[in-house]
Amino acid sequence: MSPVFLYFYGQINGTMELTIDLTGMKFYACHGVSPQERRVGNDFTVDISYTFAAEAALESDELDDTVDYAGVYGIVKAEMERPSRLLEHVAGRIFHALCAAFPQLTRLRVKLSKLNPPTGGEVHSASVTVEGRQRRE
Repeated sequence: MSPVFLYFYGQINGTMELTIDLTGMKFYACHGVSPQERRVGNDFTVDISYTFAAEAALESDELDDTVDYAGVYGIVKAEMERPSRLLEHVAGRIFHALCAAFPQLTRLRVKLSKLNPPTGGEVHSASVTVEGRQRRE
């Protein structure tokens, strides 16, 4: 399982925020521009970092008061199982699915890396990163 890191940012406008990082999630998936890439597949890693108000979880010690990283992993896994041509598209789908599932997120960062991409040369990985803040109504 991927390492999980927790960070406390302290008081921000009277609200304490907490960030959880899920790093090095590994998947074998069929994403790529060429038909062969989508047929044969490749190895990918996904790193997720998300921030939310922490007061309830810090006080209650209840899973319902946090953003459960097992649920985050499940959403990432489901999106990685859907083939796409562009890494940008996959990362965007993951970003939007997590925002929809967890409206309490205030910040989210999704990094998707294709290991050993077909470049005609030796490249460890090609990565895309999508990050932003959740819009509040």
